Amino acid sequence: MAVKVDKATCTGCAACESVCPVEAIKVVEKAEVNEDTCIDCGTCVDECPVQAISL
Repeated sequence: MAVKVDKATCTGCAACESVCPVEAIKVVEKAEVNEDTCIDCGTCVDECPVQAISL
């Protein structure tokens, strides 16, 4: 499994990208999760200021 990003809520702030321990998140305009790399640790979920990421 990988975390899910609500693109309508994501502001592209990149807070999630900076805390991901496996670099599975990249922000272009919105956060994008590499499902093959994501380890579903939830670190980004806790970091997102607008609750756009969920497990």
